[in-house]
Amino acid sequence: MSDTTTARRHELNLYRRYFELVAAGHKKIEVRVRYPHLTGMAAGDTIRFRIKGTEETCDVRVLRVTRYPDFEALLDGEGPANVNPTSGREEQLANICAIYPLEKESLGALAIEIELLAA
Repeated sequence: MSDTTTARRHELNLYRRYFELVAAGHKKIEVRVRYPHLTGMAAGDTIRFRIKGTEETCDVRVLRVTRYPDFEALLDGEGPANVNPTSGREEQLANICAIYPLEKESLGALAIEIELLAA
C-alpha cells in the first residue's frame, strides 16, 4: 500500500521562552489555534520555528496533531508538563489565553506533538 500524501513544511513564529524549550528538546506539545492554514498539518510534516525578527530557527518533525474544543481540554488531554515543563497548568492557561483571545480560541485548539530534528 502506498501513501500518496506528501509531507509539508511549515514556518511558524515562537516567543523566545517557548523556542528555547523546543530547541532544548523539552517541549513536546506545541499549542496553536486551529487556523485554516494549519488544518492540513499532519504527522510527518516538519515545522521550522523562528523567533520573530531574528534568524534563530529550529526544525521539528510533527508526530501527531490532535484537535480540542478549547485550551483547557487540550491541557487536560495532553498534560501541562508536555506543553511547558517549566510552569503549572493555571499559569499556562493564562499565558495561552493572553496570546490567543477568546474569539481565536473559538476556532478550536491544536496540540501538535513534535520531535526536535538534529541541526
